Amino acid sequence: MSPPIVAILVVQLFAVSLAAEAPPGAKKPSIGFLGNSSPAGDADWVEAFQQGLRDAGYVEGQSIAIEYRWAQGKPERFPDLAAEMIRLKVDVIVTGVDRSTQAAQAATRSIPIVMAIASDPVALGFVASLARPGGNITGLSLQFQDLPGKRLQLLTEAVPKAKRVAVLWDPTEPGRRDTLRQVEVAARGLGLELQPLEVRSPAELDSAFTNMTRGAAAAVLVLESPRFGAQRRRIAELTLRSRLPAMCVQWRYAEDGCLMSYGASFTDLHRRAASFVDKILKGAKPADLPVEQPTKFELVINAKTAKTLGLTIPSSLLLRADKVIE
Repeated sequence: MSPPIVAILVVQLFAVSLAAEAPPGAKKPSIGFLGNSSPAGDADWVEAFQQGLRDAGYVEGQSIAIEYRWAQGKPERFPDLAAEMIRLKVDVIVTGVDRSTQAAQAATRSIPIVMAIASDPVALGFVASLARPGGNITGLSLQFQDLPGKRLQLLTEAVPKAKRVAVLWDPTEPGRRDTLRQVEVAARGLGLELQPLEVRSPAELDSAFTNMTRGAAAAVLVLESPRFGAQRRRIAELTLRSRLPAMCVQWRYAEDGCLMSYGASFTDLHRRAASFVDKILKGAKPADLPVEQPTKFELVINAKTAKTLGLTIPSSLLLRADKVIE
């Protein structure tokens, strides 16, 4: 082999060696993940999001970095956590509840924001429309007008004698007044009387359930709230103590002791949120990525709780359940 060819090969090998040792870019892509609860409380959602990233070819700690911040069930912490994400100069912010999206939107109009879960992003001003978001926010929406009514219907199937249903709701949570109005419309169609009870803090839960008992409620519908999510075990204990069958928004409540839950799979939504992150990191703009809606819904029934409450769940309802907890 002639000296010039050897020299060329040495230069090429040296260049390849440098390329292998160099980072793929000047800055490793980073994601800011705003969690509602805690690493343990949101573990299944985090794992689903991480799996979505792995499916897209990312390896946390190697090809991508994730900054996790947790509100510990206190939505008032989100503005400070969102501001911290801005200081960290993350490339994308992922939010899991309306309050975290609201805080992220207030903190930045330039860093892309991906909503893993949003109740009604158009009404809340997060996006201009589902088809054309138009700003720096996109992701997934729970925008199904008939969902609250469906929950109420399923609850009456499980408790057919119920004529008065309490509704536990958090008026500080964006969009919940609209959800309550949807429940009221559904209740009129089902011939039910509602007893709405506002809960703004965990300290108000005990008195709310006392008022349900005094008001002769036969069941309770729990609307979604980050505060409630962080207190779901306590809520389940209170429903059992008050002997009130409860319909909640997602399976973790039922697993903790509520009678039943029905709603979109939050786990699936977090997995799908990773695909939005992937597209944005590859150059797509949030304004051009249509907001998607749930495709997977779950009905979970806690048969053990039904037995404790002395209820016999109709077999037709059990057969439709995605999971029955024995």
